[in-house]
Amino acid sequence: MAKVPSKKWKSVIVLVGTLMLGLMSSLWGTAQTSREVPRTAWGTPDFGGVWDYRSVTPLERPEQFADKAVLTEEEAATVERERAAWVERIDAGENGSVPGNDIHTRVFLDFGTRTVADRRSSLIIDPPNGRKPPMTPEGETRGVNAGSFGSHALESLEDFNFSDRCMAALGVPLIPLAYNSYVQLFQTESHLVMLVEMMHVTRFIPIGGLPHGTVRQRRGDSRGHWEGDTLVVETTNFEYPVAGASRAATLIERFRRVDPEILAYEFTMHDPATWTATWTARQTLRNHAQPIFEYACHEGNYGLTNMLQIAREAEATGRGRR
Repeated sequence: MAKVPSKKWKSVIVLVGTLMLGLMSSLWGTAQTSREVPRTAWGTPDFGGVWDYRSVTPLERPEQFADKAVLTEEEAATVERERAAWVERIDAGENGSVPGNDIHTRVFLDFGTRTVADRRSSLIIDPPNGRKPPMTPEGETRGVNAGSFGSHALESLEDFNFSDRCMAALGVPLIPLAYNSYVQLFQTESHLVMLVEMMHVTRFIPIGGLPHGTVRQRRGDSRGHWEGDTLVVETTNFEYPVAGASRAATLIERFRRVDPEILAYEFTMHDPATWTATWTARQTLRNHAQPIFEYACHEGNYGLTNMLQIAREAEATGRGRR
């Protein structure tokens, strides 16, 4: 029979848990790190450069870590090994592809190899369970109808959404993707420019007291302001839903450079039309020495004709969707 921990050991467990939560918050704290943060000529933290936001840490906490916000070193190493093995299995043909010849896997898939710096079990930090809040009925209905390619009959070009055509606003917010999870930041005293490698998404963010506009934009209408050394960006007026949210969503992002190699990034999604509560995720971006590259997605251009032709062939042979 397992022994029940004594009061002394229970106190130790509580103390260790408190220290781990403190570690999770340290990247966002106000305390200065031992390494000086680079600053611009006008005195604000310098965010310029290419940043790597790849991570094998999932957005939502897996069931096996239901009550565990922070992983041990051994558990984090296991997660990293399992993701690498999963990619190898795909490359071996277990997904139906030609073994060793899946160009999408061998070249494009690039999840990274590490968990986030503080070894959290999920990027989501609020709600405390590390998972998105329940969806509203409206949000559930929108989620079912959100897909296009492979989800319903393809009659014309209008049946393809922005993702099919490689025009989606991926990278808003910065959630690790299957590939191209890099962003280059350019900074002036009045603007922050974000060039996301995936689908060459570019965001121009005014900094200061400029009010929001009234025109909806595919990547939303962003406005930034400084709170100490943290840049806070509020984005509204979305034309295209992002991260499963509705067009009525408000996205709050926070950027803080904690040392020359790490940029802390946090975002909160407010969307009562989709979720029953707000939710917040935190990511650590690592400085990247290499440049970003052009994202050329021909499948969403001339490939549309081929996809429609395949849909007509499927209908003619009785394999099409009704």
